[in-house]
Amino acid sequence: MKIPFWRRSRQKEDLEQEIRSHLQMDANDRFGRGESGEHAQQAARRDFGNVALVQQVTRDQRGWRWLEELLQDLRYGARMLRKNLGFTLVAVLTLALGIGVNTAIFSVVNGVLLNRLPYSNPEQLVTLHASKPNFETGSISYPNFRDWQKNNSTFSSMAVMRSFGYSLTGLGEAERLQAKLVSSDFFSVLSIKPVIGRTFAPGEDEIGAAPIVMISAGFWSRKFGSSAAALGKTLTLDGKDYTIIGVFPANFDLFLRNVGLADVYVPIGQWGNPILPARGAGLGIHGVGRLKPGVTIEQARADMQRVTQGLATAYPDADKGVGATLIPLRKEIVGQVEPILRVLLGAVGFVLLIACVNVANLMLARSTGRRREFAIRSALGAGYSRLVRQLLTESVLIAIAGGAIGLLLAGASIQSALRLLPSGLPRAQEVEVDAHVLLFTTIISLLAGICFGLAPALKRSDLNPQNSLKEGGRGLSGARHGAQSLLVLMEMAMTVVLLIGAGLMIRTLTRLWDVNPGFNAHNVLTFGVSLPPPLMKAPPAAIRAALRDVHATLGAVPGVDSLALSWGGLPMASEDDTLFWFAGEPKPTSENDMKWALSYVVEPEYLKAMQIPLKRGRFFTADDNEHAPAVAVVDEVFARTYLPNLDPLGQRVHLSNFDGQQTEIIGVVGHVKQWGLDTDDTEQLRAQLYTPYMQLPDQPLGLSPYGTDVVVRSVGKTPGVFDAIRRANNQMSNQQVIFRPQTMEEVISDSLAARRFSLILFGLFATLALLLSSVGIYGVISYLVGQRTQEIGIRIALGARRLDVLRLILGHGAKIAALGVIVGLVASLALTRLMDKMLYGVSPSDPLTFIGVATVLTLVALAASYIPARRAMRVDPIIALRYE
Repeated sequence: MKIPFWRRSRQKEDLEQEIRSHLQMDANDRFGRGESGEHAQQAARRDFGNVALVQQVTRDQRGWRWLEELLQDLRYGARMLRKNLGFTLVAVLTLALGIGVNTAIFSVVNGVLLNRLPYSNPEQLVTLHASKPNFETGSISYPNFRDWQKNNSTFSSMAVMRSFGYSLTGLGEAERLQAKLVSSDFFSVLSIKPVIGRTFAPGEDEIGAAPIVMISAGFWSRKFGSSAAALGKTLTLDGKDYTIIGVFPANFDLFLRNVGLADVYVPIGQWGNPILPARGAGLGIHGVGRLKPGVTIEQARADMQRVTQGLATAYPDADKGVGATLIPLRKEIVGQVEPILRVLLGAVGFVLLIACVNVANLMLARSTGRRREFAIRSALGAGYSRLVRQLLTESVLIAIAGGAIGLLLAGASIQSALRLLPSGLPRAQEVEVDAHVLLFTTIISLLAGICFGLAPALKRSDLNPQNSLKEGGRGLSGARHGAQSLLVLMEMAMTVVLLIGAGLMIRTLTRLWDVNPGFNAHNVLTFGVSLPPPLMKAPPAAIRAALRDVHATLGAVPGVDSLALSWGGLPMASEDDTLFWFAGEPKPTSENDMKWALSYVVEPEYLKAMQIPLKRGRFFTADDNEHAPAVAVVDEVFARTYLPNLDPLGQRVHLSNFDGQQTEIIGVVGHVKQWGLDTDDTEQLRAQLYTPYMQLPDQPLGLSPYGTDVVVRSVGKTPGVFDAIRRANNQMSNQQVIFRPQTMEEVISDSLAARRFSLILFGLFATLALLLSSVGIYGVISYLVGQRTQEIGIRIALGARRLDVLRLILGHGAKIAALGVIVGLVASLALTRLMDKMLYGVSPSDPLTFIGVATVLTLVALAASYIPARRAMRVDPIIALRYE
């Protein structure tokens, strides 16, 4: 009889102890025969040393024997896998699919979440914002920034930036450049070195300093062929010459996004906005700072609270109620996408588990067919550990092959996955198959091999060679399929979780698309237009004449139904605000004590172009111009919030950004979803106020030639109309630039990009899970039929009807499916709560989704069981019993 390995180990210890006892007795005998004690001990030690040497040689031999056995297992495992090529291909490809999608998603998670930010000591970087009554992360006025920079004691450096756009002329066709207006120490805060040249020096961001510019590496290559001679040359931006002093690295962006990468960086003091020095003007300016070594963000927040309280005391009219909001840069960059990516990583992990369960089922079925082989090997002396090791070796070989193919699939699919990602996904350029991804793939491949190899290996622990040899090729009882049925049950449960997650995302998007944005986005196109540089310094009358000319020329283009210029806010694309107080009320002492509303400065046709419903009164006409009394139109939320018990028509307000002039409300329109289909209802600032474009005061009107929005409703398809508009614009002036064309349907779609991305991946994972679980239940039922062929033949021979056989097989599949669905529903009740922030208009425990998924999966399971059940119905009892 073969001695178990644990008994052999015990016998070895007993033998060594017995040798030591004999050596001691030998020393005593030598001493008794008159040998000196020292001589006796030396002889004993010599004999014991000889034994120890023999034991060491034996241990070395055992080590070599273990390595030799491992190589034998590898060779034998590879030979067995080649022998069963069909099984091997199915197992490897199933696992490759699971590992491939896991590796692809982990590549995204690794690039976006896990890799360090590409800045020096990124943990010291924080973003800076002004907290105001309606905005926790509002913009910072430039004078406040200067005081923050001077008075703080926790930052080693601090800078601000603002997005902007310039019209480039003099280098070929006029074009629009994406720009960033920054303070002089912006690049030093981030420790960004220029490709060539230098960055901005202290003082070069002051108002009135010499006009200089840094250009991007991409722009440098496109316009100057990457020649060092570009340094010192000038760029004509908005009609003004700027000297090139340096080139910043390609794809550089503070928030590491590829969308809207800047072509040029300009010192903020060069901005021609006359209200830049105003302490109460935020103007879309935000900051970034580097903490001193050892300073925590909590200490910095306390320090900035001291600074802002001091400014509120010194400048109560502008800074009362204004604080500072500090957010770690990493959180600012990835905070919104982190929950989504973590949920997706968990979901794709379920796909891998399902793939492992499928392969484990295949291994179980294959090992059951090898019972006779293992019984013979055991009878010939192979121990339990050797048989387990053999099975684990084969499973690890499959896992390594699957991991290698999965890695290739992931590498090939990452670019496709990136195209599915939201356009504004941060750090998308850092997504690649690097050392971390390779290590991840290796680990999950080995773990997968161990996981799906354990099931058949543990099942061999009850191997009785005598019984196995006695059974020979007999069919196995149904009780021996418990492990396979349990694995399929787990597979079904995980598939339920993924299908419910995908179902909830589908329901969310369906609800969102049903939300009325407050306007009709169909056939609506928006774009920006900047007037020729000479008009950027023209008097107000000339600017108004030029804007009217733009409206008339572009509005006359064939296919244009209606057209309106717009300044400030545009639904879901840009926002602006205005502060006001009602006539008859004392003017608030501080701007932050005033009432707030979203501001839209528009032309009369805006309501027609956007098809916003007019609820009461009237909208603007051409007569509401710079010579007419000031008028305004408000939305329903404005009326409900500020005038709940009054008739809005005829009420008068003082608008701060219209020099405080008194303005009469002449109409009420429907509310527009400014902040997005899903988040608008949760925002504090929702009231909306419209004013006529031509009544814009002279000071802000002087900024409109630099870029104003145009909203067009077309009769036909927007691309053809836009081409005609571009040609008409070029005929007006070759220095008048049209930029950033986008349909309003695209604007809405972009606002849902993150949810759409989640839906696509959830749907993909759920489809894979459904396919794998269907294959799994088909495989188990098919194998069950094959093993129970003789039993089925006996049943038919004894009078069982074909329908009874069908009911028997389908009943087994239905039972597995029902139990799996129940377990999956219970798990989903807990796990889908992690998706709560990703959902809209639907509960994480939505009954319709749960019932629908349970029904679909049960039907799929029955369909997968039906094919082998039909085969069982056609069993010929004579053939089935021939070998009995």
